[in-house]
Amino acid sequence: MPALILALAVLVYLSAALFMFGARKPAYSHRRHTISELGESGAPKAVLVAAGVFLPVGLGMLLAAWLAHPLDSGISALALCIAVGYLTAAAFPCDPGSPLSGSWRQAMHNLGGTFQYIGGAFVLLQMAGHAGQPFRVFGLAVIGAAIALSVPLLASVRGLVQRVAEACLFGGLALAIWQEVS
Repeated sequence: MPALILALAVLVYLSAALFMFGARKPAYSHRRHTISELGESGAPKAVLVAAGVFLPVGLGMLLAAWLAHPLDSGISALALCIAVGYLTAAAFPCDPGSPLSGSWRQAMHNLGGTFQYIGGAFVLLQMAGHAGQPFRVFGLAVIGAAIALSVPLLASVRGLVQRVAEACLFGGLALAIWQEVS
């Protein structure tokens, strides 16, 4: 149960922080812009977003992975994938606009995101084998979102696509923990 409470608290914190920082960044659109662009290199609030949002979310998910480990290694692995994505975002802010290629820092940032989305999707699909269909749907949605994030024609909805992936990862995590403790 502590892992579920922690995961839900992290999700609420992340959601509130995204809306707060999104409202303060000129011309930011949750539909168009990625979460990482709130803390992009050179942004006025880059350090605050990295240290005050990405780092605590990553550490919270790392703790959730540790708390869940004795219960279920799938839950632990999913929380770890999310943690790696956010901790990498904290350490390696994206280039402005979060392009697919760019500086070495952008490459590291993208590597962390790839681990989060592809690793998380893989874990969700593995969970589907024993925990049910919703995990398959979540996993396939995350894979689809990861692919869509790299399609230039979909640039106008990158933020929305990413938020669907995040909802599937966090939703899958919460559902898995809920099933484990009930």
